Amino acid sequence: MSRLTLRSIEIFIAAVEEGSVAAAARRLKTSPSSISQQISNLESELGTILLDRAARPLALTPSGFLFQRRAQNILAEAILARAELSAQDFSKLSRFSIAIIDDFEPDVTPALISQLSEDMPQAHLVLSTGASHSNLAALESRSVDICIAAEPDSSADWMEIYPLLNEPFVALAPKGKIDPAQDSFAQLMQLPFIRFPENQVVGRKIEAALAHQRLSIPQKFTLDSYQSIMAMVAKGAGWAIAPPMCYLRAQRFQDSVDMMPIPINGLSRRISLFARRDTLDVMPRDIATRMRPLIKAMLIDRAIAQFGWLRSEFRLL
Repeated sequence: MSRLTLRSIEIFIAAVEEGSVAAAARRLKTSPSSISQQISNLESELGTILLDRAARPLALTPSGFLFQRRAQNILAEAILARAELSAQDFSKLSRFSIAIIDDFEPDVTPALISQLSEDMPQAHLVLSTGASHSNLAALESRSVDICIAAEPDSSADWMEIYPLLNEPFVALAPKGKIDPAQDSFAQLMQLPFIRFPENQVVGRKIEAALAHQRLSIPQKFTLDSYQSIMAMVAKGAGWAIAPPMCYLRAQRFQDSVDMMPIPINGLSRRISLFARRDTLDVMPRDIATRMRPLIKAMLIDRAIAQFGWLRSEFRLL
């Protein structure tokens, strides 16, 4: 009797999607030798070769093409079965992984994980924090069960999306550099511009808005973290367009930075909870529901208390 295992099928799919044994090992947090052995065992059980290991990236053989579709269906059914068994009772989960946008540190993320740990006392909770594009990639590769991220330019058919927060973009300028009695945007345009990289969702959204306004701003600095951008603005190196949480999270630089509205209509982003469609039943919706009051109390209300002009746009969805 064949001894196919879900693990060997998962490894086969990872190798195909990643294109190499080494990349599949990194994704599944195991060794390349273990990946190779599992694939060899799978091929032995099936009595056929599934992968052309000499190809770069790895290539499917004709048998591999036939097996790939079945393997994907098997994994999807296994995930769905797990969800059906546990969706109505979080306490039965043995493992749950979630990737959360790093904007939600240090407030929302610990509060959410604390709540989930109470509801899932037997579960091994695996948390990762990072940029939106990294979190979405982890969800697509099935490295995590759900993720919280800024919505990308377009969504895929396999995504289940639960909107959480609308966040307008703002201008960050060196303290006292901009005279509010004058045209603030004209003054900002006289300063060097500090950009987010375009491989990040936030960077692409800002660049698209600037292009739509036909604003061509010369390249000067490109930085990929809130702390670095706030540090540069605080030192007077230039100005930036950013989400308010860039300012709110980098508290040590706030005394040297002014945050102000930016006159570009519609420049905002939506942060949402993402899951794979039809795999976790009501769990993603329930987690999104419990996140909204945390976001309101720990982010929105605090920000509006300090910057009342954010009220209309910095809101729950």
